[in-house]
Amino acid sequence: MHMDLDTFFVSVERKMNSSLNGKPVLVGGNSDRGVVASCSYEARKFGIHSAMSMRMAKQLCPHAIIVRGDHEQYTKHSNEITEIIKDTVPVYEKASIDEFYMDLTGMDEFFGCYKLATELREKIIKETGLPNSFALSSNKTVSKVGTGEAKPNGYRRIPNGEEKNFLAPLSIKKIPMVGDKTYQLLRSMGVEKIKTMQEMPVQMMEQVLGENGIMIWRKANGIDNSPVEQYSERKSISTECTFDKDTIDVTYLNAVMMRMTEKLAFQLRDEQKLTSCVTVKIRYSDFNTYTMQARVPYTALDHVLIEKVKELFNKLFQKRMLIRLIGVRFSHLVHGTYQIDMFDDTTEQLQLYQAMDRLRKRFGKNAVQRAAGMGITTRDFNPFNGISHDLPLKNKK
Repeated sequence: MHMDLDTFFVSVERKMNSSLNGKPVLVGGNSDRGVVASCSYEARKFGIHSAMSMRMAKQLCPHAIIVRGDHEQYTKHSNEITEIIKDTVPVYEKASIDEFYMDLTGMDEFFGCYKLATELREKIIKETGLPNSFALSSNKTVSKVGTGEAKPNGYRRIPNGEEKNFLAPLSIKKIPMVGDKTYQLLRSMGVEKIKTMQEMPVQMMEQVLGENGIMIWRKANGIDNSPVEQYSERKSISTECTFDKDTIDVTYLNAVMMRMTEKLAFQLRDEQKLTSCVTVKIRYSDFNTYTMQARVPYTALDHVLIEKVKELFNKLFQKRMLIRLIGVRFSHLVHGTYQIDMFDDTTEQLQLYQAMDRLRKRFGKNAVQRAAGMGITTRDFNPFNGISHDLPLKNKK
């Protein structure tokens, strides 16, 4: 089962303000340099889509209502729905803030998968007031495509053995992994419908797109053996720095924390993860250790996380004693595609993050860094997580 919350941000705003119902609504930054984070179906009729510049969106639909957005409310509602799903199904995977996979294997024997799915959908609507769509099939890919076809606020079941027939008449753009560039390449080859790709030799797809071509061909044929990965909020990534010489230099400490946060935030984006909990740890020269944490809206952005880390450090650093160790941890992780805070940031900032990440992937994690953290490399930090593969080395300063 794949479930997606329809126009999630807009739905939450409409729940808080019913006057937005039935009107074209844009959630995002209000300035011309802002970006559309989400838009209602009424706005989509004008050609508006997420990640579009707000300036263009306003040109396409001048009478659209623009709402700045409240990420804390979105996270709160996402957590409420997660709890409902957790109490209902045996195994679930939280793919993003508004998207879930559920493994209902074997439930037909006891309850009925379709009955369970429809009752879960109705329960979420009743308890949260938020519309959602779902699809049932034999695997994750077909279910995800099916949910897209069931929207808005609908549901669909694709029987076992009917996967290829269901996918065949759809556009190749419906296949997960087919982005704009891949779509244009395949269209130039005369491939428009999934049925055409189903009939192509897999060797041809591999020749054109490499290993990704094989994966896309398998998805087009309704083949996907990837499991539903059990969601656990205990998963985290963290890093620590033990100083060879205890220090009270706040400027240096801030620089170290900035580099730590930059490193972990890049790992989040590289692994397509988002965090909603930040923890800062301090160990003083007397070996007393203190930690403080705070929940944040799901994010993987340096500047958002750096601000929260500094805020926690300033609250925690009260003893004014020499510090032996500091650490930063991100927890309550969920899988999520690369996202930017579209309420405060601009298209230029989105492009800047993407450019920095490309440079880091090509030339190394230290290729780009903020001036305040210059001279402090990520190799100086001890990683304690399942994502980083750096060697644990002590700070050399």
